[in-house]
Amino acid sequence: MPLTRRSLLTGLTTLSAAALLTGAATGTAHASGSATAGPEAWLGALPDGTDLRTLTIPGTHDSGARHGGWWTECQNTSIAEQLNSGIRFLDIRCRLFDGAFSIHHGAVYQHLNFDDVLGACRDFLTAHPTETVLMRVQQEYSEESAEAFAQVFEGYLDRGWRSLFRLDTSLPALGRARGHVVLLADSDGLPGVRYGDPALFDIQDEYMTEPLGKFGLIEDHFRKAVEQPGKLFVNYVSTAALLPPRSNADRLNPRVKELLSGAGAGWHGLGIVPMDFPNEHGMAEALLAHQPAARRTPASLLTPS
Repeated sequence: MPLTRRSLLTGLTTLSAAALLTGAATGTAHASGSATAGPEAWLGALPDGTDLRTLTIPGTHDSGARHGGWWTECQNTSIAEQLNSGIRFLDIRCRLFDGAFSIHHGAVYQHLNFDDVLGACRDFLTAHPTETVLMRVQQEYSEESAEAFAQVFEGYLDRGWRSLFRLDTSLPALGRARGHVVLLADSDGLPGVRYGDPALFDIQDEYMTEPLGKFGLIEDHFRKAVEQPGKLFVNYVSTAALLPPRSNADRLNPRVKELLSGAGAGWHGLGIVPMDFPNEHGMAEALLAHQPAARRTPASLLTPS
């Protein structure tokens, strides 16, 4: 049966009740995890002790890429709109230029700067303090040293953004992450969790595989996340092979959504799922149906709050 907003809200309500009943074992669920919870506050239904590795986290690939034409554009919604739709992973690509970070996709400036991204996250998390945002930060279209890139990032922290971030070197439990951006550092010298660390991450990012072949990789990675939990799985539903990102998304996204509502209807804990144009096919809502019940969180995976 296709996922509707009503079925999503019903599922979140059920999940909230389960979380409250098992709160002694896994932490406290928040009040926003109620019948009124929607995609803008879905993490509120989960206990503070929830390990981020056990979640299914809708994300966007090249989150700021909205300009430059068919071959450059990967999104058609703003960062704020993405967060309100349920997206909780952002892929932020920064060009170090004149002592600051501008957001690029390749050579194309996206009419967006790092302050704009951080401001959108701060505004969202102020309005929805039960939520968190996982942010991958990497260098794009600049060849400055990792040391110089890290120094500029530290400058942002010192200019008032430090309190926005969780800069733990390991993934915090959900309770410690709420109201903050969890940094996934994809450049040497940055604080935060080391993105791609094989001890923590299992990543599928075959970005030059054509859609038919890419779908098989996506399905296999979902199955691996279900059958071999323990790492933070990242499963990119995006490709630049043969056709522009929008054309590939129009082919891939509906097939992935069908998989999630069919053979994969009972799958939980699929990890981070970055996508191109997820709003066009209701992908965030489809993924939100795949959260673990609180009682499914293995005690061995819980990170102390």
